[in-house]
Amino acid sequence: MRRLPIAALALLLAGLGRPAHAQGPADPARADSAARLPDVTVSVTRNALPERQVAGAVSTLDARAIRLAQPTLGLDEALANVPGVYVANRYNYSLDQRISIRGFGSRAAFGTRGLMILIDDIPQTTPDGQSQFTNLELANIGRVEILRGSASSLYGNAAGGVIALRSEPPAEASLGQGVVLEGGSFGLAKGQGWLSLRHGAGWTTVSASAFAWDGFREQSRAAAYQVNAATGWALGSAASLTVRLNAADAPRAGNPGALTFAEYEANPDSAAPANILRGSDKASRQAQLGVALRRGDARGGAFVASVFGYLRRVDNATATPSTIAPGPAIGTFVDFDRDVLGTRLSGTRPLGGARAPMLTLGLDAQAQWDDRTNYRSRGGVPTDTVLLDQAERVAQVGPFAQLRWSPAPRVTLAGGARFDAFRFGATDRYLADGEDNSGTRDMAAWSGNGGVAWDAAPAVAPYLSVASSFETPTLTELAIRPSGEGGLSPDLQPQRAVNWEVGARGRLGTALTWQAALFRVEIRDAIVQYREIGGRSFFTNAGRVRNDGAEVGATAAVSRRLRLLGAWTWAHYRFRDYAVVTGADTVRYDGNALPGIPANFLRLGLRAEPLAGVSADVDHTISSGQFTDDANTPAQRVGNWGAGVTTIRLGWRRGVAGTALGPYVGVVNLLNRRYVSSVVINGAGGRVLEPAPGRNFYAGVTLLAPAAP
Repeated sequence: MRRLPIAALALLLAGLGRPAHAQGPADPARADSAARLPDVTVSVTRNALPERQVAGAVSTLDARAIRLAQPTLGLDEALANVPGVYVANRYNYSLDQRISIRGFGSRAAFGTRGLMILIDDIPQTTPDGQSQFTNLELANIGRVEILRGSASSLYGNAAGGVIALRSEPPAEASLGQGVVLEGGSFGLAKGQGWLSLRHGAGWTTVSASAFAWDGFREQSRAAAYQVNAATGWALGSAASLTVRLNAADAPRAGNPGALTFAEYEANPDSAAPANILRGSDKASRQAQLGVALRRGDARGGAFVASVFGYLRRVDNATATPSTIAPGPAIGTFVDFDRDVLGTRLSGTRPLGGARAPMLTLGLDAQAQWDDRTNYRSRGGVPTDTVLLDQAERVAQVGPFAQLRWSPAPRVTLAGGARFDAFRFGATDRYLADGEDNSGTRDMAAWSGNGGVAWDAAPAVAPYLSVASSFETPTLTELAIRPSGEGGLSPDLQPQRAVNWEVGARGRLGTALTWQAALFRVEIRDAIVQYREIGGRSFFTNAGRVRNDGAEVGATAAVSRRLRLLGAWTWAHYRFRDYAVVTGADTVRYDGNALPGIPANFLRLGLRAEPLAGVSADVDHTISSGQFTDDANTPAQRVGNWGAGVTTIRLGWRRGVAGTALGPYVGVVNLLNRRYVSSVVINGAGGRVLEPAPGRNFYAGVTLLAPAAP
């Protein structure tokens, strides 16, 4: 895929686009009031139903929470307000943010693991469980639904939960257009535009964005360009067809690597010396196409069929030392291509008259092809010396069934089962070592769920659920072996878990909404990162892990113009049976805390509209300490954030000559705290710290052109 021309993007930004921060309702106070209504409908459960009837922990975020006066650079901006979700911002666009739900995903060395990520119902999670956000432009997102807890019986290879993002729908008018321009500290520059058209029974939206950042650390510059387009048609009164196309080009994403404690104390803005010498950087290009057909009926039945695929190309200069003729500037260059093709089918219908059970049957099928070639590199430039050359593939098929029944008006029972079968394969094309490591591995798992939700009263709606889940190793985890040889690891096994949860949600008038949950997860053969060298992680299975936790979230409307919100997560995640064998030595980590996750994470927020058209938001985050290694070495523990980190945002909207003008400004880390925002688990040589920047600023403006009638 060719790089998106900057000139073309500039033209789109100049003439297209509804502004990212003006895409919400015209009246923020009215939008906030609507968000507090009890009957919020969610579809992340694969059939739409009121939130109070879901036997599990779900949260929704609207456009205001996602975009209003936000820089729209990462999911941590909004997801940090959801209890049970921990987002570690690496400030490293080569690796993405590390998202964890109830401990699942905390092991991700790059991208996201253990969670299902959907954008407009199209999986961004490949069959082997890897997720990335190359196609995500937060400025286009109008709604996020988060399902916390086991999702395997709904989505397959997703043990920890689901994050479903939905694009802002087309404007109600026949023509909508606008633009947003933003700049800030560390060379931040971003522009985004949006165009909406309605034509007969159809609609079309087109968005383009460009982003550049110098980074606050050495070796951390990044740039990215995106074009997102969608068109849809109403096929009668109950059916629709939608086509979506996404294209992204990230020509640069420097990787500064992790620091030691000594390096961090001396200069947190520095990069790991090996990453500089070996030119650690990544360029990626991706294109995705999805087609979806939906049909409903008057009895609540629905049918959904979609086909999707994407192509991804990555050139990644890493700091991983070469196994051949190593040297200070000698690293590993990864030439990586990935193709994915998939389909999703599901149908829901009632099994009788009123209050009859609703049955959902479906099938997910995907195929993934990876082409991986590793070269010896010098200063980030590949040489002719091949270290690894192999083709990898995985095929997955997953039929499922879900049953929902309300035997009484306020009681909802739900249950389901799913069977997933995977075939992993590798063809070793590097035979210079005299060995052919080609081979296949089959993995299969049943998963199920059951629960009950009781809408007892507006003030309290309790639920109870139990579910099983599983998570396979990814192709990358299977293919990267400490020996450097090709093929797939014969030892790494899928992890399995059983999840118990009891919770409740409710509201007191329009003044207070709340949710709370207690959970226990028993994990067998947990996939853990036991070693990291130069940016390359190696994985093994721990015998048993237990994750106990509590989540509490609340929003209080002090007045029509002032809201307070809070989200607290308590995480008691422990190895129960984990031994690391090195030669003749065996070290046990039973009882140790899982690294990379704080035991307590608290987010407090204030949302105010002191004057009409003016918004003022304050967020304050407090986190307890966390370990950086399985051994829980005291000297390798990252300390508390103390008083915490504060972010403030101010926005103002005003009509000028028929155009909606919306300037905004934000200050991140207002008190200039010095803290570590993410860690590398078990990093070699004590390289475990990924620092956050000090006080930094951003400012922008949105322009919304008058809508055509």
